[in-house]
Amino acid sequence: MRISQLLRAMAPIVKTFDYLVIGGGSGGLASARRAAEFGVNAAVIEEARWGGTCVNVGCVPKKIMFNTAMHAEFIHNHKEYGFDVDLKGFSWGKVKDARDAYIKRLNGIYESNLEKSKVEKIIGHATFTEDGCVEVNGEKLSAKHILIATGGRPVLPSIPGGEHAITSDGFFDLKDLPKKVVVVGAGYIAVELAGIFNALGSDTSICIRYDHVLRTFDSMISEKLTAELERSGMKVCRRTQVTKATKEADGTLTLDLNTGDQIKGVDCLLWAIGRVPNSNTIGLEKVGIETDSKGNIVVDKFQNTSVANHYALGDVCGRALLTPVAIAAGRKLAHRLFDNKSDWKLDYDNIPTVVFSHPPIGTVGLTQEEAEKKYGADKIKIYGSTFVPMYYAMTENKVRCSMKLVCLKPEEKVIGLHMLGQGCDEMLQGFSVAIKMGATKAQFDETVAIHPTSSEELVTMR
Repeated sequence: MRISQLLRAMAPIVKTFDYLVIGGGSGGLASARRAAEFGVNAAVIEEARWGGTCVNVGCVPKKIMFNTAMHAEFIHNHKEYGFDVDLKGFSWGKVKDARDAYIKRLNGIYESNLEKSKVEKIIGHATFTEDGCVEVNGEKLSAKHILIATGGRPVLPSIPGGEHAITSDGFFDLKDLPKKVVVVGAGYIAVELAGIFNALGSDTSICIRYDHVLRTFDSMISEKLTAELERSGMKVCRRTQVTKATKEADGTLTLDLNTGDQIKGVDCLLWAIGRVPNSNTIGLEKVGIETDSKGNIVVDKFQNTSVANHYALGDVCGRALLTPVAIAAGRKLAHRLFDNKSDWKLDYDNIPTVVFSHPPIGTVGLTQEEAEKKYGADKIKIYGSTFVPMYYAMTENKVRCSMKLVCLKPEEKVIGLHMLGQGCDEMLQGFSVAIKMGATKAQFDETVAIHPTSSEELVTMR
């Protein structure tokens, strides 16, 4: 051991807690506050803004921009609904200022909630020390239980000129709407941000490695969304990767592609090709916490790491990268540790997921492909429907809605529900409860439809 390490190890412990949480994102905050309800002496360490990715550069500001883009889409239909709208233009800056102010208020609310819950706030970067403590700002802290909830960050590829690109984080720093955008990626972040740009008027291209976006989703979703992106005017560049970005004298970028082609005059190049866990700078190796080949912290079904009394949850574990998942896991962990609920853990099956694409997606359970692989194609029955929602009865532009139920024979238990279309994001929550409870197709059929709505299609399929 080096002398400096020895001195740090020998340094006195400044404070001891019952529960010490590293990371002030959704999961960490939820777990600490729930633990505090049981009289636990808890603290949260955060080096950036309270609320983590979701609040600052994720779900919340993204949904605001999705709503903004939806306004742009509705405006095109106003005349057909009888309104004479004089559209004078769109101000990205005005929306950005209002959005940023809202996020700042949320940061304050999160901080205030910690104070109300009597959870101590510690600002700084946390690292483990060789003796199992946590060092922040040169001070050592110890705890009976330590939770790691440090989240993740976007991946930036190493290509010539890559420094001219931005990630999803940088999307929220843009001061103006770019005229010409190239988004690289085929996952949910890529299609969401590309859809926002496209709806607001940017000349938008999306470069994908294969033939469809969202390839891990049900094939119906993947194929129909790809087609809808093209129908909406977005350029879908299949089997295409950006190999070089050159900044020109006028400030725009010229992109070299693996196909041998170029895209010129690009104002914004955005990478959305995945995320990596924030696990490499907190000294996990000093206490022996195991990670996988991608840096994700390895945990069991109770969020236990390889080291006793050390836990991890959320994006740093690399599974189900969704804010409500981290919140639910964090609260259940607090109950298990401090509320005598020794068997409490999060059930990772049938987690509902929404993609705020244009149109939005709602999905829960197994895809058709997953179901057939697990049970055999002869055990699966598929029900589907494709239709034009009533909203578009008055408009020249028709955006179809598609729905699918994946059922397991012989009782036809609904084990997967997938839909793409207007309002599908808001429909999913209630149907997710039914699927979580083990509903069958017959029980869907016995439910009286609400007319006229798009959701009635889910209980009238034949």
